[in-house]
Amino acid sequence: MRPVVGQQIVREYVYAFAAVSSLDGAMASLILPWVDASLMTLFLSHTAAQFPDEHCVVLMNRAGWHVANDLVVPASMTVLPLPPYSPECNPVEQIWKYTRTNDIRNRTFDTLDEVITVVSDSLHTLHANPDLVRSMTAFDWIETPRLM
Repeated sequence: MRPVVGQQIVREYVYAFAAVSSLDGAMASLILPWVDASLMTLFLSHTAAQFPDEHCVVLMNRAGWHVANDLVVPASMTVLPLPPYSPECNPVEQIWKYTRTNDIRNRTFDTLDEVITVVSDSLHTLHANPDLVRSMTAFDWIETPRLM
């Protein structure tokens, strides 16, 4: 037997952005209406403001808005591009896995606002639980340099 799972075809989108500090589980996140270099710049600014006393190394894939010429990276950040086809190296992917597994699951939604609420609630839960975030994102290769 196969389980019955609802499905839907949707032509509306919303984009969740997140950055995590794997060392202490702190996060920055935004839910935005689209994705491009200007909104990525906004998110990087927001993240820099969340970590004002730190220099952030931000791992990013090579999506168009991550490498666009008009992307503005704050002075307190260094962008480290990931190798192609390696999302498993990006700690923030664990945030999306958590959200899909625990909150979105196999649900269908009646409205985009419902999706935003569920994703927002999931991100709030993670913001409030830095130990959980750290447990998901503190990969050995991130922890090792700190211990040396």
